Amino acid sequence: MDWLTEPQIWISLITLTVLEIVLGIDNIIFISILAGKLPPEQQKKARTIGLMLALVTRVLLLLTISWLASLTSPIHPKFVFDGHAFSWRDIVLLSGGLFLLWKSVHEIHGNLEGDEHEKSTRVAATLGAVIAQIVVIDIVFSLDSVITAVGMTNNVPVMIAAVILAMLVMLMAAGAIGDFVNRHPTIKMLALSFLILVGVVLIADGFGKHVEKGYIYFAMAFSFGVEMLNLRAKGKAKPVELRSQY
Repeated sequence: MDWLTEPQIWISLITLTVLEIVLGIDNIIFISILAGKLPPEQQKKARTIGLMLALVTRVLLLLTISWLASLTSPIHPKFVFDGHAFSWRDIVLLSGGLFLLWKSVHEIHGNLEGDEHEKSTRVAATLGAVIAQIVVIDIVFSLDSVITAVGMTNNVPVMIAAVILAMLVMLMAAGAIGDFVNRHPTIKMLALSFLILVGVVLIADGFGKHVEKGYIYFAMAFSFGVEMLNLRAKGKAKPVELRSQY
């Protein structure tokens, strides 16, 4: 129990917890948008299952740090593009980025397309299908988040504690964020546009072109602030209703 009196441990725990929460914002947005396709009585269940799966994935990855470290090693000396030797981490980030790009653009198109096309292509979203999509993107976000955690500290218990604390905060906030996004169509469009940006960054990272996430989160915060001013200026005016293909 000596770690309880060790200031460095507490500093690492607090710093890593905050970082995990920040890195989990895009995950919460994605889960909230996907859960929003389901009937109201299933949305909370989908969000909870999605975040719990993210927690399990991250803890399992932290328990296999040696394997995780091997993911950053080049796959093959000849598997190179523009001087960048690809690793399995790069492949996962590329795949996740492409999936996020496709999914976000598909959601934007589905919410804005014409009436006739909407009637001909409307399908029913199922809990299983939504959770399957959440699992795919959770793997990508978890890998990126865990590698960041490993780079900050080598204390596995601290990393696991930080991930659990961050996930508890995200579980408490997911419902409010999801309801807010679903109530305001312009916020939903901003969130989907933000996810497109995250997808591009993941692809760039997969090609070895690192982009500081601070720039992305600043852009998101600025856009959100402007939209909040816009919503306040409109007052109680009825918002535009987005179409749904589900």
